[in-house]
Amino acid sequence: MTSSDRTATRAGGRHGKPWRAAGAAVVVLLGMVGAGMIGASVRTVPPARPPQPLAQAGPADPSPSPSPSPTAIPGPTGGIGAETADQASVDDDSAVTPHPDLTAAGLPRSTPTIISIPRIGVHAEIMTLGLNPDGTVQVPPLEQAMKAGWYSPGPSPGEAGNSVIVGHVDSAKLGPAVFFNLGALRRGDTISIAREDGSAATFTVTEVKSYPKAAFPTELVYGPSDKPGLRVVTCGGTFDESSRSYVDNVIAFASLA
Repeated sequence: MTSSDRTATRAGGRHGKPWRAAGAAVVVLLGMVGAGMIGASVRTVPPARPPQPLAQAGPADPSPSPSPSPTAIPGPTGGIGAETADQASVDDDSAVTPHPDLTAAGLPRSTPTIISIPRIGVHAEIMTLGLNPDGTVQVPPLEQAMKAGWYSPGPSPGEAGNSVIVGHVDSAKLGPAVFFNLGALRRGDTISIAREDGSAATFTVTEVKSYPKAAFPTELVYGPSDKPGLRVVTCGGTFDESSRSYVDNVIAFASLA
């Protein structure tokens, strides 16, 4: 995912530079190795692209709300008042235990602090986010693209309902970001969220899909649920050079294990 900062480029903007040579050097090179070798010398390695989910989905919401910006993530229909992003406190999750109050309805509310996704090597701090004035979800600043963000107006991870975690796929300055490999997740993979109260909520991935940004599945992401769920959202698909943004959103859906 990229924010409104237009500096983000495909896979962190690591595009190869065109090969150039000047007159005399070209003549000498042709004389030494022949024209057949020039092609090999000018080839560049294509920039890395984030892996894409196996499932490419269309509109899941019968009347999806298009994003007002090509780089924004839509908020829930109707929206909630804008809030200011702040840095959540970070606890050591090396000794977290299941919460004693766990019931069929889920855990009590607690701020998430760390997200761990072993399959794709993610172990990242989580900051607390709200909504922008235009009703879109705030995202971590690009200079903190290795951090994830929790949409705090919604449920916390482990509570009944769908908790939403967002993060960048890449940035021009840092290259691959926190959720660069989100599209590589598969059904059955685990996502663990350390919480401020010392407990951990562990989720099992049920599916990973890619949606066009204009067909963002608002109801599936923010809609009500009586069971604890998790939605992890980033950007994906083709990178649009004109808008400096990816055209899709990649979403991992998971349920409390």
